[in-house]
Amino acid sequence: MRPGVTDLRKSINTLAMIVEGKMKKDPYEESLFLFCNRKKDKLKMLYWDRSGFCLWQKRLEESKFPWPNTEEEVQKIPVERFDWLLNGIDFFKEHKKLKYKKVS
Repeated sequence: MRPGVTDLRKSINTLAMIVEGKMKKDPYEESLFLFCNRKKDKLKMLYWDRSGFCLWQKRLEESKFPWPNTEEEVQKIPVERFDWLLNGIDFFKEHKKLKYKKVS
């Protein structure tokens, strides 16, 4: 995942260069690289499939993707969390901590 905003007008070659240059990752490794736009309603997914790069895009009609803003928030996500991300479940934020003094 690339934190923050990515200009999603960029296509395969430029996104692969971002992976290699700015993210310091190997774009040919077995990984799915995720990018999100400013409005957080579009997501691009780049990966290498042994014979070429694949680029997928998803656009949400009414909601936003939960997305990390900083490198510290970025994490490798397992397959089930990727599904959560596509469905809008925000696993980056924990529940608000509540402090009560009395039960009633």
